[in-house]
Amino acid sequence: MPLSPRAFPALLRCLGIVLACLLSACAGLPPHASAPAVTAIPASPATELGRLTVPYANPPDGRSAVRVMPQAAFALDARLSLIRHAQTSLDLQYYLLGNDKTGKLILRELRDAAQRGVRVRLLLDDFYTVKLDPMLLGLSAYPNMEVRLFNPFVAGRDHAATRWMGFFADFHRLNHRMHNKLFVVDGALAIAGGRNLADEYFLRSRDANFIDLDMLLAGPVVNELEGIFDTYWNSEVVYPLHAVVQPIESPEALRTRFDALTSPVVAPPPDPTPETDVFGEPPLSAVLASGKLALIRARADAVADAPTKALGLDAQEAGGRQRPPTLAERMLGLFDLAKSDITIVSPYFIPGDAGMEHIRRLRARGVQIAVGTNSLADTDEPLVNINYNNYRVAMLKEGVTLYEVSSTQIRRSRSLRRVFGQSRGRLHAKLAMIDREWILVGSLNFDPRSAYINTEVGVRIQSFEVAHQVIDAMQIDNVDSVYKVQLKPGTDQVQWVSTDGDNAVLDDEPDANLLVRLKLLMFSWFVPTDLL
Repeated sequence: MPLSPRAFPALLRCLGIVLACLLSACAGLPPHASAPAVTAIPASPATELGRLTVPYANPPDGRSAVRVMPQAAFALDARLSLIRHAQTSLDLQYYLLGNDKTGKLILRELRDAAQRGVRVRLLLDDFYTVKLDPMLLGLSAYPNMEVRLFNPFVAGRDHAATRWMGFFADFHRLNHRMHNKLFVVDGALAIAGGRNLADEYFLRSRDANFIDLDMLLAGPVVNELEGIFDTYWNSEVVYPLHAVVQPIESPEALRTRFDALTSPVVAPPPDPTPETDVFGEPPLSAVLASGKLALIRARADAVADAPTKALGLDAQEAGGRQRPPTLAERMLGLFDLAKSDITIVSPYFIPGDAGMEHIRRLRARGVQIAVGTNSLADTDEPLVNINYNNYRVAMLKEGVTLYEVSSTQIRRSRSLRRVFGQSRGRLHAKLAMIDREWILVGSLNFDPRSAYINTEVGVRIQSFEVAHQVIDAMQIDNVDSVYKVQLKPGTDQVQWVSTDGDNAVLDDEPDANLLVRLKLLMFSWFVPTDLL
């Protein structure tokens, strides 16, 4: 996995290459060509998916419909099935599309849909597109297919090292990324949640895989999500692929290369999906084959940051423009409505000083707060974990319940060991639950980067039934295979208590040796918390 934007400031300071980076800034963004806005194709009962979702399309009470998808195999099956059943449109917006078997499989399926006459719009953040240009150009060479890039790199696109230099040279702009994950088909069904389109999000990686969560959605909320997609697609910070990367081969040659790069030999289909998920429901492929779609009715609305957040929050207020509230600000407003309890699940958790003040106010009202995040040894962003540690004692003193996900603990669980095999297990799901009735699920991490720098999208759902499915799926009431973090009695020292039955108590960071902790501590001195 390439280094994330969180690590770049440390490299910038530690490696001392600022001057060399500035010399690399030889190319600017292309002019933003004016063109008519392209908008979503509305759902229609003339399509298969439109007919299936007619019962949810215009309900008198305004409620939408939801299916909770915690299992990776069912989440991938849903995406592949929806692409294969699409008849009018596919709109995909993602932070990361892997140069691996899952990413290539998705691209191949999109090509097939475009060849059937489906209009396909693929919007990618440009941070993780190193080495993807040949495939994206080849995909764009097919009719009915368009690729656009959010806040793109211009010079040195082919290599990570030259992108680093471009990143440093234009840090203020390129540090802002589109972290959204959104998938909409025929204007009728949508998937929103934490998963990107890469092996590790669907348990297909040998090294490390993620615990994650998606929602399949139908009804009025899909219209809202399509509106969000259109706002991004037509934004001033989004550029057509061909405005950034000029093809030097003929369309036929580009298509031939694409077919070779994404062939079933290098991008095989996944293993068969189990007959039922943890809730006893069949995979979406079987549901669509049956022609009967049963979802949970719930109030839901889509919320997202403005794409111009990539220009900086201060820039949004310039020129008399009113800055819309960010998704993080909306989330805090939802927290203020809590009467009894808040549960937060986030791979990266840094409350910051403002967040700590919010926690104190909530605890003063008697609101119980529980947080689940990654342990230091198992996070894919250790610099974030180091900064989270700065607030850990303060949170525990306020009575916040803390849990940390650990691969060691996962391997001790018979059921989870079967799921993850020999790979590392890490948390990637992003959700907040208020009073076991309201749920916010989407791309938002609970850290300063998501709050102030990256753009995010989420769905707010009001439903006791959906909430309790999430509780069951994430084992919120039956915490297992994690560490519970607590203060050693009478001290400000942290302890970790295993939840696998033996209640073993550790006085040091689980599975993280002293050298690792010292190295990360040194790096943390160079990376301001507000960049994480």
